[in-house]
Amino acid sequence: QVQLVDSGGGSVQSGGSLRLSCAASGYTYCLGWFRQLPGKEREGIATIDRDGRIEYADSVKGRFTISLDKALHTLVLQMTSLEPEDTGTYYCVAQTWGGTGYCRPRYGFDFWGKGTNVSISS
Repeated sequence: QVQLVDSGGGSVQSGGSLRLSCAASGYTYCLGWFRQLPGKEREGIATIDRDGRIEYADSVKGRFTISLDKALHTLVLQMTSLEPEDTGTYYCVAQTWGGTGYCRPRYGFDFWGKGTNVSISS
């Protein structure tokens, strides 16, 4: 059974940075981050598999960095150049059903953290 505990959200001004963390228990090949912005559907923004393959959504590419510390079982999302449009709830996610080709933001994830809130002021 996979359990995910996400943390690290907060409030910063436009242009600032935040670091989200996720403590993951139970093995899973694929991990990632989704977010839900106000009035919008949840969207996948970054994924990483245990072979180190990474993919980002266009909306965060170049600003966010996903990483996985395998020894600590911790997933990290480093977010920079934050904008008010990034305000929302961010979720750590895990995928247990797929394989290499399915560890991508466009696909479904079957385990979710409770979410952590990010607020960016202008």
